[in-house]
Amino acid sequence: MKTKIVVATAAGIGEAWLGIPGVEMTPGGRLYLTWFSGGDKEPHADNQVWLSVSDDGGRTVTPPARMTWPADDTRTYDPTLWLDPRGVLWLIYNQGSRVTGEHGIFARCCENPDAPSPAWSRPRRLGYDVPFCARMNKPTVLTTGEWLMPVTWSTDDPHVWWTSNNRQGVGISTDHGESWELCGAVDAPAWALENMIVECRDGSLAMYIRTGSGVIWMSDSQDRGRTWSPEYASEIPNPGSRFHIRALPSGRWLLLNNAASAARTGITAQLSEDDGKTWSAPLVLEDREQVSYPDAALSPDGTLYAVHDRERHGAAEVLLSVFREADIIAAR
Repeated sequence: MKTKIVVATAAGIGEAWLGIPGVEMTPGGRLYLTWFSGGDKEPHADNQVWLSVSDDGGRTVTPPARMTWPADDTRTYDPTLWLDPRGVLWLIYNQGSRVTGEHGIFARCCENPDAPSPAWSRPRRLGYDVPFCARMNKPTVLTTGEWLMPVTWSTDDPHVWWTSNNRQGVGISTDHGESWELCGAVDAPAWALENMIVECRDGSLAMYIRTGSGVIWMSDSQDRGRTWSPEYASEIPNPGSRFHIRALPSGRWLLLNNAASAARTGITAQLSEDDGKTWSAPLVLEDREQVSYPDAALSPDGTLYAVHDRERHGAAEVLLSVFREADIIAAR
């Protein structure tokens, strides 16, 4: 049975706004939650990343801890939590300055996220040799062992908060994240970003791309992400907002999405039994307006934990939905 819990508010950290959350769960069942805030909006030079922890499934959370401290007109934003195959927890985020033109993807890692006092590494830049790069969603681990990080990148002048003419690709790591090779240059309609990768049963890859066209766009790879097909429109509606898609241990795919073409209204969960060709009837996780940016984590017992934000400048809250595949199936 699904439930919904408020796990963070802007008022709780003394800020004017809050949004863009992420979530992950450890092997021991500890829930980590992240988002960013600071200044009066995003983008803003005071944007910073925050982190909370819960040991009871989100019913109570620790006081938020600030995780980034850039200076000199440099903001940190779009945090993602990701548990790698070794059990190391990654906090991945973007960092950029419109003054210096330096933009990049950074990470902090926690080797033992179930420890009583988890220790985080110092921030480390994940190298991509392009003027501008950023990412939003979790990496994907292929059955062949490679790690793929979805990346939005550009060769435009980087002395802005966000560049135009962006391309969608992946960073590929074969050494447990020590180095990343940028592959792919998929062009999609205006305002394309925040791509995400899923591996199909036949070993091919499907890239899903947020766009401003009213639907999610796609590209495919037959060589584990080294090259990608020309972009094409899917039939999945989306209002130009982040979505979450992943393969589950059952073999089904999960899609969390606003499921509308023009407004960030309502968030639904759907399942696919055929590698994204068709989707089940939706389970409604949120039916209000101004809701967006879902992310999800899977517990060891199969429970799904999904976060989204609501009214970034109003209620300014992050909500956690708890449900199972069976709840989505029952929505049929």
